[in-house]
Amino acid sequence: MMKENSKQWMNKQIEFWKSRSKKQKIMAGGVLLLLIIAISITAYFATRTEMVPLYSDLAPSEIGTVKESLDTRKITYEIVDGGTTIMVPKESVDNLKVDLAAEGLPKSGNIDYSFFSQNAGFGMTDNEFNVLKLDAMQTELAELIKGIDGVKDAKVMINLPEKGIFVKEDGEKASASVVLNTENGYQFDERQIKSLYHLVSKSVPNLPTDNIVIMNQNFEYFDIKNNNSSISGNMMAQQMDVKKQIERDLQRQVQTMLGTLMGQDKVVVSVTADVDFTQENREENLVTPVDEEDMEGIAISAQRITETYTGNGAAAGGIPQAEDPADSLGGTYVEGANGNGDYERVEETINNEVNRIKKNIKESPYKIRDLGIQVMVEPPNSKDTDSLPQQRIDDITNVLSTIVRTSIDKSYQEELTDQDLEDKIAVSVQPFAGKVKFDEQSKPLIPWWVYVIGGILLLIIGILVFLMIRSRHNEVEEDDLSITEQEEKTVEDLEIAEIDTEESIRKKQLEKMAKEKPEEFAKLLRTWLTDE
Repeated sequence: MMKENSKQWMNKQIEFWKSRSKKQKIMAGGVLLLLIIAISITAYFATRTEMVPLYSDLAPSEIGTVKESLDTRKITYEIVDGGTTIMVPKESVDNLKVDLAAEGLPKSGNIDYSFFSQNAGFGMTDNEFNVLKLDAMQTELAELIKGIDGVKDAKVMINLPEKGIFVKEDGEKASASVVLNTENGYQFDERQIKSLYHLVSKSVPNLPTDNIVIMNQNFEYFDIKNNNSSISGNMMAQQMDVKKQIERDLQRQVQTMLGTLMGQDKVVVSVTADVDFTQENREENLVTPVDEEDMEGIAISAQRITETYTGNGAAAGGIPQAEDPADSLGGTYVEGANGNGDYERVEETINNEVNRIKKNIKESPYKIRDLGIQVMVEPPNSKDTDSLPQQRIDDITNVLSTIVRTSIDKSYQEELTDQDLEDKIAVSVQPFAGKVKFDEQSKPLIPWWVYVIGGILLLIIGILVFLMIRSRHNEVEEDDLSITEQEEKTVEDLEIAEIDTEESIRKKQLEKMAKEKPEEFAKLLRTWLTDE
């Protein structure tokens, strides 16, 4: 049955194709060919790996180092331009730049932006091209920085030195400023900060890390530690790092707490701390009684000696002695008289042990001696400072007072008065004029040509569906027409058959009447003749 149905369907399609006109056949073939071409183009662009420059102008040794790192990650790459430029897939270039920057690669060369020159039109001046290149560098660098954990958005401003007429041995250096929109409460480690500086430095020609400034939306600066500095091992540098870390941690905590209360872009916090780095080492030998109530130790050994004497002879006497023969108890004694008498001596010795405690104490060198917190709050209505109620300002002051009271070491200030806290806290309510606004709109991830091909495919599919529906409609009309004709023929045949049947019945009845009842048959004939 299935085979017969498929055969009927195939025959019907063949008949349908043969019934089409030449123009319709050409049109259907063109649509099919266009569909095949569109599918082929889509498959080509979908499966093609577009290679773009990762780094250019690298030394062969640097290319080899980057190549080893790419081999470890199993990334497809191409080395061109005589072994000075390395190409990678376009979808991987951003992540690779961030990851390799975290590893300190490359140590020479620059990130390549040559593919942006394709946007330059014919007749573009050098100044216009430099503006386009600078904008491309800033935009691309911001996109790279967004790939780092904890960064939601980034703004980059690059200042390139103008090229003079004369070549200088020590050319002017470029500079860069980066503003990050970071996630609330996220703390960057030293590796991530180093990656940021290295990425920015290698993205711009002739840009040292000393000319880079990185901060977040809360005006918190991210500094890089210079391991090559002559004071890197100095105690002073370490103390400054500890002081900055303490201030940064307190600032972040206060910023997060007040930002939750007022809004992250409504609060700016600054913290200054006075840290005592004095380190004290001391040894304590303490002796304490076991029984502190009776001030007695615990008996570990005891000795009792009893001596008695009775009889005649020289009377016992002498100087009483203590445990140490050199310690005299004073006086002499004589037992009895004339050599007659007796004496008794009892000696008891108990050795008590006490608690002997030896402490080696090393005081922490980081104690907060004094603390100051300055907070700027933008009112709900930036044009009206009175829109922030006084109760809210008092709440902020109370929170800051608690932080100051619990952060300062008790050894420096036993009890802080309200006046002391007021001197250490400042809350200012005023509008912000220097906030950095980040674009909320994101770039489309799908290229424009995908939409064009998709539209063409939809148009082709629509045309095919229309043709199929129209052909199906024509087939239905033809089937209905044939069914109608068949029904009409059937009705006519039935009517003819019905007429034939009535005449034959009458004929048989007349023949039977003529045979069986000739007289009645004759009367019937006369009646018919009379009627006529």
